[in-house]
Amino acid sequence: MAISVFDLFSIGIGPSSSHTVGPMRAARMFVTRLKKDGVLAETASVRAELFGSLGATGHGHGTPKAVLLGLEGHSPRTVNVETADDEVERIRQSGRLRLLGTEIGNAHEIAFDEPNQLILHRRRSLPYHANGMTLFAYDASGTPLLEKTYYSVGGGFVVDEDAVGEDRIKLDDTVLKYPFRSGDEMLRLANETGLSISSLMLENEKAWRTEEEIREGLLEIWRVMQSCVARGMSREGILPGGLRVKRRAASTARQLRTEGDAMMHRSEWTTIYAMAVNEENAAGGRVVTAPTNGAAGVLPAVLHYYMNFVPGADEDGVVRFLLAAGAIGMLFKENASISGAEVGCQGEVGSACSMAAGALAEVLGGTPEQVENAAEIGMEHNLGLTCDPVGGLVQIPCIERNGMAAVKAVTAAKMAMRGDGSHKVSLDKVIKTMKETGADMKVKYKETARGGLAVNVIEC
Repeated sequence: MAISVFDLFSIGIGPSSSHTVGPMRAARMFVTRLKKDGVLAETASVRAELFGSLGATGHGHGTPKAVLLGLEGHSPRTVNVETADDEVERIRQSGRLRLLGTEIGNAHEIAFDEPNQLILHRRRSLPYHANGMTLFAYDASGTPLLEKTYYSVGGGFVVDEDAVGEDRIKLDDTVLKYPFRSGDEMLRLANETGLSISSLMLENEKAWRTEEEIREGLLEIWRVMQSCVARGMSREGILPGGLRVKRRAASTARQLRTEGDAMMHRSEWTTIYAMAVNEENAAGGRVVTAPTNGAAGVLPAVLHYYMNFVPGADEDGVVRFLLAAGAIGMLFKENASISGAEVGCQGEVGSACSMAAGALAEVLGGTPEQVENAAEIGMEHNLGLTCDPVGGLVQIPCIERNGMAAVKAVTAAKMAMRGDGSHKVSLDKVIKTMKETGADMKVKYKETARGGLAVNVIEC
């Protein structure tokens, strides 16, 4: 199985990669399948049922909105985040849904009664994964035309029922130049070839794209990250959802600017960069899954740290940073999980912290061993992190948690750079431990909003 860096870093919409991006993609896949099967014009009604974590926290994560947009043919990468809410309101007010409405000549309008046709099962789960959804299409007589089950397995990845039992994502049998599935294999290849971690990943990425395309694609991701930080640091007000959470990145940035030397406050700036992204994510803005939306602030924050506070930083370093981060993220995706509904927030913020730490060590000139060590430190000190969003919203504790993880990633990279790369706990062992910890974690601490802060804050 081959995973590209562009699988891990995709441009999407907030607030959640597994609850917003994934369901939107699944719904779009469903209506595209209707068109492919030649039954779109016959479709008179559709129904969507959300299970497990999607059902338990779907409203707080914007899942119904994502499903409606997906059924109309919108993609997380291209949907207009400024008008998306208006599109959903139109559907709800009119009671009409334009199946595949984004494709000129293919739109097919039907009646749609959301309370009865978009159902969230708060206590029922499907067997394969906590984030499951089933979609149905019927003709005018009520005869079924299509029924498909999809699983949103983290990071925006979607698996349909046909792939269940094969793996967590659809298999890609692309032959890579330097395939590796573990940290040990990654280090062995680096030592055998003399290549850095980012160079190994670059050679593998060439199986899909030219080097110029890889560079431009990664710099586009960086530009989206920059825009997200800039928006988050300029917008104020209250985040949607009912918790009345106030945006803080913009006001804190203003305070820091008045205090002078940014280098003296680089840790605080790193925190603000991350919080700015996750405030945008909570508001349904354009973000990059890195590797998920809930953890989308960590890598952009550490990349901003690199560009703003590391002498000699440049775009070549940005490309190397993202390639190295992708190599580490791939190990988590293949050997554990990046889904909060499956392993808790250690799989989201913990993985992002590990990826950012290793990537920063890479661009600071670290050896492959130091990069692997930094990544290990980043995850080791996020083990056991629960996913307990208050009100089912990606706000508390998610926004601050990204800020803390970004600073932790910088610290992990610096710790690794002070050593020679040798250490007792390998990255492979900490990934294995994270997976086992997630399996042992009670379901109420895995993105169901039925444990931890999610209940104690409300009770207070």
